[in-house]
Parts: sequence; C-alpha cells; structure tokens
Amino acid sequence: MHLITPLLLSLTLVTSPAWAAELKVSDLSLEPCPTADIGAQPELGRPIGASCYALRGRVLNPGSQPVVDTDVFALILDASGEPVLQNRTRVGSIGDVPPGSSSFGVRLSVPAGTPGPLGFRNVKARGFSTPVRSRPGSDGEVLPLEQKLADRNADQ
Repeated sequence: MHLITPLLLSLTLVTSPAWAAELKVSDLSLEPCPTADIGAQPELGRPIGASCYALRGRVLNPGSQPVVDTDVFALILDASGEPVLQNRTRVGSIGDVPPGSSSFGVRLSVPAGTPGPLGFRNVKARGFSTPVRSRPGSDGEVLPLEQKLADRNADQ
C-alpha cells in the first residue's frame, strides 16, 4: 500500500490536466443543406428518412493558444418549439480553434417530416487546452464535409 500511493501521486504530477474552455459563438444560422451539397442525400425511397441541415456561425477564441477538440452544443427546435434531436445537445465537432475569430459549420441529420422552420437555442462551443481525443493526423481534425461548410461561411 505504501508503494502504490507514491506511484499514484507521481502519475498525477506528471500529467497536466486539460482545462475546458467555453468559447463565444455568433452570427448563427440554421438552413437546409443546398441540394448540390453531398450531405443533402436525395430520398432513398424509405418511409423513414432524414433531412440535412447546416448550423453555421463564428466562434471566438480570446486566448493566445489554440483550443483543441472543440464540440458544438445546441438545442435544435421544430416550429412548435419542441426539441428535434431527443436527448442530444452535442451537434458536432469543429476540431481545433485557433486564437481569434473563425467560421464553423456542422451538419445535422433531422428526422424527415419535422415541422419547420427549425430554430436553435443555447448554442455553445467547448474545447480543451490539450488533446482529449486520439488524433488521426495533422490535418484530420475536421471532417472534409464540415470544413466545406466552414469555408462557405467564411466566404459570406
């Protein structure tokens, strides 16, 4: 027992904790994916399907270091104000956010037939000071589809 305590203490001191950062989001919009968008799949002849929507905006990192493994959280609502994505507020990942203002975009799969127009509430972005997920490669943080959404938002 005396040997385990110093070992656990040394492991605690060696690893620095990752602090969580809540980032400001602005200029938000929620729109159906354009029909030319690869994420906007045509109806596949199934009675139950999904519609593609894009949540776009800007995220502000006021710090001097990147915030990594950043997730976007939001409450997506139908026309009557009811939640569309039951028991789910994490809507996507935007990867690493450099210092300053950046555009972002995440795709949402909404059950077909959901009464619109859709709205959103409580949109937040949270990330960390150090990676908390395994990293696939140097530029593999954001899925290519989401990068195109973010790039389109930056052009507007």
